[in-house]
Amino acid sequence: MIVSDYLFDSTTHTWLLDRNLQPYKFIFYDGIKKLLIIFAVGLLVSLIFFRKNTIVKEYRKGILIVVLSAIFVPLITGGLKKFTNVPCPKNEIHYGGIYPETKLWEHYPSTFKQTKRIECWPAGHASGGFALLSLFFLFKSKKRKKMAVMGALIIGWSMGYYKMLIGDHFLSHTIVVMIMAWLIVLSIVKSIDTIERIRLDK
Repeated sequence: MIVSDYLFDSTTHTWLLDRNLQPYKFIFYDGIKKLLIIFAVGLLVSLIFFRKNTIVKEYRKGILIVVLSAIFVPLITGGLKKFTNVPCPKNEIHYGGIYPETKLWEHYPSTFKQTKRIECWPAGHASGGFALLSLFFLFKSKKRKKMAVMGALIIGWSMGYYKMLIGDHFLSHTIVVMIMAWLIVLSIVKSIDTIERIRLDK
């Protein structure tokens, strides 16, 4: 809330950035989301239709990890949002909304009558960017691995910070989804390694 207070003008009841202001909406929301989808689909196509290609064969495992991460990181975080029932900053009374401040898994006060569930935790939009942390397992050299992680963090935090600027998320929402994304990626890697080991044992 300390960070969000700096991004919110309590006098005009507006956030630092208007959610419909261009080109920011296209760059950090619509555009980057489409670009990430195109990237993931491109990798999936290479796995299916160009699997005999030398480069695809060499990087097959890494490509598979990236594709699965691009699917499951947003899917899991998006699914979790449906159950947590946590409001966005813009929805809270403190920022001109109607929702009382609440912590994760807490019940709303009995005096507050909620008409429908709200889905703001964790930060779903940034999850697509943080799914790119899986690129760490695509590259071979330490230098490229570091560059991949740095790139993923820059993209993920750019997407997350944009949503903070328009009042959609708190800083903690973005931190949590970054950690969740990495844990999901590691789970995917572990699962693939286990399946490969079982197949070799046979």
